[in-house]
Amino acid sequence: MTVIAIVVFVVAYVLIATEWTHRLLATLGGAGVLLALGVTDSDHAFYSPDTGIDWDVVFLLFGMMVIVGILRRTGVFEYVAIWAAKRAKGSPLRVMILLTLITATASAFLDNVTTVLLIAPVTLLVCDRLGIDPVPFLIAEVMASNIGGAATLIGDPPNIIIASRSGLTFNDFLIHMTPLVVIELVVFTLVLPWLFKGSFAVDPERVGDVLRLNEREAIEDRALLLKSGAVLLLVFVGFVGHSLFHIEPSVVALLGAGVLVLISKVPTRYYMASVEWQTLLFFAGLFVMVGALVKTGVISDLAGWLGSATQGHTLLTTMLVLVVSAVLSGIIDNIPYVATMSPVVLQLTHGVADPAQANALWWALAIGADFGGNATAVGASANVVVIGLALRAGHPISFWDFTRKGLVITAITIAVAAPYLWLRYFAFA
Repeated sequence: MTVIAIVVFVVAYVLIATEWTHRLLATLGGAGVLLALGVTDSDHAFYSPDTGIDWDVVFLLFGMMVIVGILRRTGVFEYVAIWAAKRAKGSPLRVMILLTLITATASAFLDNVTTVLLIAPVTLLVCDRLGIDPVPFLIAEVMASNIGGAATLIGDPPNIIIASRSGLTFNDFLIHMTPLVVIELVVFTLVLPWLFKGSFAVDPERVGDVLRLNEREAIEDRALLLKSGAVLLLVFVGFVGHSLFHIEPSVVALLGAGVLVLISKVPTRYYMASVEWQTLLFFAGLFVMVGALVKTGVISDLAGWLGSATQGHTLLTTMLVLVVSAVLSGIIDNIPYVATMSPVVLQLTHGVADPAQANALWWALAIGADFGGNATAVGASANVVVIGLALRAGHPISFWDFTRKGLVITAITIAVAAPYLWLRYFAFA
């Protein structure tokens, strides 16, 4: 069964990477084969929190897609697009930097997927106004969301898992992760002109047209904007305080969507048209395939090998956790990876006398999993969502268009993180 799980996953991944077939067909086909051959079953695929579909992710996406669909009818995305273009003086590079910094900051306090769902429509509009290709901007923003989400306990789902296993607090993440994220964002901003060289040419006439626009005229329905803003604010409060309220973010998103549907009275066809059904089904198939790897012990074996390979050398173990986490999180979803790896890291910390160095293992796991999500087009949930939105808008992003850039950014961010870990927890501990 283990061999079958590996073969099916590899074949599906190759099909996605080469785009020989539609990514949805590859994932659902792979999931179907695994279910048909008995490698996994309905209990594990649909009901298990460790090996099945993460319904919290699916319904969080669904709820936010409905909210964004209603919010789009207010004209607020057009408003923000014009505002951003005018503040950047029409410079595509400055627009990219502004939007990526907004995305990274928002991702520290909201789920990455929620952030890109809100920022992507703005990006598509501002690029349309300037007459430039939005693909580089969308790729840059989703990478910024994965970097920014690492800053806090609530910024990325793997951080929440790590906190529950390790006992680390919200303030611990602020103190230890946020400084690194700030450094990474400075480096990321400096790399952008080189990484997307040739993407910043713009017609001066289009710039002039944008600068003459009045963003206030873009608002089409002020009453709906007030209603949507109030609901969205409550949803954000629910996201930030979900651990205090004991309500999962997915439930918060669904409740917010339901309330907004009731009070907005927007016809069903408008907001349901904004739901990316292909993206939701893609996630379902991917979760089933990754769950089969967890169920058959493939990921556990990899994690166990990590524990024995370093023979108790804490610095070496920390660096190995960092690199292996970055590599594997670029291939499989980082949520099941972190869920499987956390017990191994917990066991590794028991043999470390210095508490700071013991915690360094947890930081290495968080950094590798969060930043490693940038490596490939399927490395993080936000990546998949943005690719789906771009395809729907008529600007397809291929697996390799994303991955060529993602591998570079992942290599750079991990290269910056490694000396940070060494200096802070070992050299000057």
